[in-house]
Amino acid sequence: MARLSAVLGALTGDGGTSSFDPADVADGRAVMLLARDGHGAVIGCGAYRPLTPDAVDKAAEIKRMYAEQGCGAALLAALEQRAAERDGYTRLCLSTRRVNTRAIAFYERHGYRETAPYGRYVGRAQSICMEKRIG
Repeated sequence: MARLSAVLGALTGDGGTSSFDPADVADGRAVMLLARDGHGAVIGCGAYRPLTPDAVDKAAEIKRMYAEQGCGAALLAALEQRAAERDGYTRLCLSTRRVNTRAIAFYERHGYRETAPYGRYVGRAQSICMEKRIG
């Protein structure tokens, strides 16, 4: 997560640590996954945490997604699969900065579409919120 914060800090001026606390994944309906290379070194991470309490439209929020060495697609797929199968989420949401065009393009390639801002992102023109139906 420190590598992610450094990259985001250089790109946007904000490392994003204020919007995620590692304790957020202590909830039984949340998860943090790590991607490792063949030698066991961490090359990526991603988490999701509950976003809505609604049992009908159960949404989780993707947080702290970071990937090196081309592991991003596999990491995102693992998060989506686990969210749907283990925790019964029907929708994944996320927010990133509009200046982070690489992340936006990545998520669009994987089926995420822009949606109305939610939570702390309402009224923040620099943010883009995205979502994908998974369940």
